[in-house]
Amino acid sequence: MMKLPTMFVSHGAPTLAIEPGPAHHFLNAIGEDLGRPESILVLSAHFDAPIATVTASAAPKTLYDFRGFSEALYSITYPAPGIPTLAHQVSDLLSAAGIATRMDDERGLDHGAWIPLSLMYPNADVPVVQLSIDSRKDAAYHFRLGELLRPLREEGVLILGSGGATHNLSHAIYAPQDAPLVDWANTFREWLAKTIESGHRDDLANYRAVAPDAYRNHPTEEHFLPLLCALGATGPDEPRRRVHRSDTYGALAMDAYLFGAQKASAE
Repeated sequence: MMKLPTMFVSHGAPTLAIEPGPAHHFLNAIGEDLGRPESILVLSAHFDAPIATVTASAAPKTLYDFRGFSEALYSITYPAPGIPTLAHQVSDLLSAAGIATRMDDERGLDHGAWIPLSLMYPNADVPVVQLSIDSRKDAAYHFRLGELLRPLREEGVLILGSGGATHNLSHAIYAPQDAPLVDWANTFREWLAKTIESGHRDDLANYRAVAPDAYRNHPTEEHFLPLLCALGATGPDEPRRRVHRSDTYGALAMDAYLFGAQKASAE
């Protein structure tokens, strides 16, 4: 079985699921480019827990963990099956390295998972498991999570980080959807692309100190940390590249990255 790449996507606003736009169209196409994995492990900005928690439901429900949007969004379901065997495998990998874990048999798929997946794999026929991030812990912890998950790529598991290349909601909620990206967000997103593609992991780990306007682009860290998990699941000599670049609401860069061997090519 070919080792799969890992991926990071920016999921933006929940309306990504139903409103056409560059990121929507990209996600529609990338699933076909990647091919159908055996299963998917998602690390989402919206599953943040103090103990590494793995979803273990065989039939995870669709979570509408947002409010104030079009009724059309609340009518969407994403009935992808869970895969408890993968959940236990994830738990075992982390536990063997001394990371405390817990299984959650009840939790469904949050919108950071099901919205991009509904575009990438609309048939909902690929089993999905989620693993929590922990915004109380540092970048090194999230790189380490990715490193520990790396063996799963050899078994047909697509490791998907879902967050935001930039994520300043205080600015975005007052901007129209088609507002141009503000300069401080564009500068950060280009620093991020250059730093990832040049392999400077230490700078990524210390992005709060070295990236331009880091706190302005990520007032809180939960939307950045899934990127580190996805990158950590690849070796330092594997390919790293941005495969999509767009933006929305003036402050949300919707960039996506592929790490490791890949065949997708179009931004």
